[in-house]
Amino acid sequence: MHIGIDASRAVVARRTGTERYSLEIIRALIAAAPDDQFTLYFNQSPGAGLLPRSERVTWRVLPARRFWTVGRLSLEMAASPPDVLFVPSHSLPPVVRSATVATIHDLGYRHFPGEHPAAVRWLRRWSNTWSARRATRVIAISGTTRDDLIRYDHVPSARITVVHHGCASWFQPVTDAAELARTAARHELYVPYFLFIGTLQPRKNLERLLAAFDLVAATRPGLLLALVGAAGWQPERLDLALSGVRARDRVRLLGYVSDAELPALLSGALGLAFPSLYEGFGLPALEAMACSTPVLSSNTSSLPEVVGDAGLLVDPRDVSAIATGLGRLADDADLRRSLGERGRIRAAGYTWERAARETLAVLRAAANQR
Repeated sequence: MHIGIDASRAVVARRTGTERYSLEIIRALIAAAPDDQFTLYFNQSPGAGLLPRSERVTWRVLPARRFWTVGRLSLEMAASPPDVLFVPSHSLPPVVRSATVATIHDLGYRHFPGEHPAAVRWLRRWSNTWSARRATRVIAISGTTRDDLIRYDHVPSARITVVHHGCASWFQPVTDAAELARTAARHELYVPYFLFIGTLQPRKNLERLLAAFDLVAATRPGLLLALVGAAGWQPERLDLALSGVRARDRVRLLGYVSDAELPALLSGALGLAFPSLYEGFGLPALEAMACSTPVLSSNTSSLPEVVGDAGLLVDPRDVSAIATGLGRLADDADLRRSLGERGRIRAAGYTWERAARETLAVLRAAANQR
């Protein structure tokens, strides 16, 4: 089978959840299908060593500053289509002469429209709906996303397959005290800290997290909260929330942190504080569990599906509930140890090899259906 893959999101320099998924699933698919041919389509040249290239893995670099999906990729699909085109990040090109599989990550903009820019909300809604209805088969990254596709976009359930993310192998507990100390010192984390990971945007519920941390910090001198992630939409809302935190000097903004540093940052934390309003999957929670780091997350969207009984689940709209959860993790070493052990066991079942096998089955079914 000749599998074409839109690899444009995999080569983004600063990868977040969707980009991480694109890169990892492409790598794992190529490894899982040694007898198949792959063509990877890029809008820019990938970095050295990022993705394989060989007799059975061809690169097609189609530079375009704008409208790459609707322009250059569509022309390529019209001229030389593969047996099946896999788009790991939402949007199918409008012109495709082959079977198609699209991964839809989340429909959070349906649940919290005010937490997304109007233009982004409109574009995502149009693109997701069109792609989900047009695709031969659809991959949803969680049962929550599947249910939303059925409810909001009226996609037949028979065309949707849930394929959970995997967890990269380098996410594992870091036990070397010197490495933990060096990583903490680089980011001025000299005392116990909670960690948040994600783009700093309203959907991540940072305003309530900061208010909850302020309550907890009032009775626990020295406790820190470190926010890892690049600035997102409406940064002024985060600035305003920070200005109201009495313990502002104990909140660290670390910015974007490389993948290589995340396991040590997670391993040194009291826990991952991740009370997001909505997640299609919640990869930071899985990566924390793989590092035996306790997780506090929301009891909504996909997070209970991912975290299960391996974390503390709280109402993300209830500041006091978030604060209570943070306080329990800060004060109870046995609870942290128990959650860490359960989390690592649970995370072991989420592998990119398993995700690739399940994705490959969907690709084959789509190609045969065509």
